Amino acid sequence: MIGRLRGVLVGIRPQQAIVDVAGVGYEVAASPRTLADLPGVGEEVVIHTHLVMRDDGMSLYGFSSEGERDLFRMLLTVSGIGPKVGLSVLGSMSPTELRRAIAAEDADAIAIAPGLGRRGAQKVILELKPKLNDGEAEVVSAGAGDLRRALEGLGYTAAEIRPVMASVDPGLSLPEQVRAALKELGRP
Repeated sequence: MIGRLRGVLVGIRPQQAIVDVAGVGYEVAASPRTLADLPGVGEEVVIHTHLVMRDDGMSLYGFSSEGERDLFRMLLTVSGIGPKVGLSVLGSMSPTELRRAIAAEDADAIAIAPGLGRRGAQKVILELKPKLNDGEAEVVSAGAGDLRRALEGLGYTAAEIRPVMASVDPGLSLPEQVRAALKELGRP
């Protein structure tokens, strides 16, 4: 298994980075979020990786941190979730946002990932929530899904809501969370 690459970043393509390690160029599939975290071309880079071997070839998937890679590996344990959908999920939301959504059973937040859908999101919650409850999940207020629904009821789109959800303190009461989210969104 190839768990980590350290080398020189020689190129970035859509959904892929190329890393030169001792003269060998590794093509590493990555989410746009991970690609944005990489240094400039020609600079040294460390990418945490997961190798997938299939009959038709091998694919290397890369991540900014070990925690993100470990969450990707957990996503692969969910029936019906393959590497491309797992990468799509982590490209749509940060590992912290995903853990919060799983803990709050917020399928709508997870379903925004291309290729997943609401049923797939519910499956992710069903299969991963027990694995995250053993101390790995963040403490999340029970109202995180309620906050999303309240903001949607006010006419905000999922694209507007997602970044605000990460910035609102989950320890606040629901009315306080709504006020903080509206302030973040630019409404008094």
